[in-house]
Amino acid sequence: MITEHAVLEVIRGQETDFVETMDRAKTLIARSPGFISLRVERCMERPNCFLLLVEWETLEAHTEGFRGSEAYREWRALLHHFYDPFPVVEHFETVVSERAVAPT
Repeated sequence: MITEHAVLEVIRGQETDFVETMDRAKTLIARSPGFISLRVERCMERPNCFLLLVEWETLEAHTEGFRGSEAYREWRALLHHFYDPFPVVEHFETVVSERAVAPT
């Protein structure tokens, strides 16, 4: 599994429109082969800053599959005008993890 990571700096004053558009656009990416999950988090200290985390089965599912698709062209048209500066997208794979154990 690969995690796509992007810090999205949204133009101030457009945060609400961005969140509403992202909520609609998420179905475009969710239909892509190799897609596992998507999460968008908002920074508490800088409310125009968002963290995009997308889990993919493979790196190629994102870089070749989704990015080469018509769905990505729609995604780009809906979302890319919100960013300043344009985000750097990086990919990560898990090397260490832990979860809390539920009390019994």
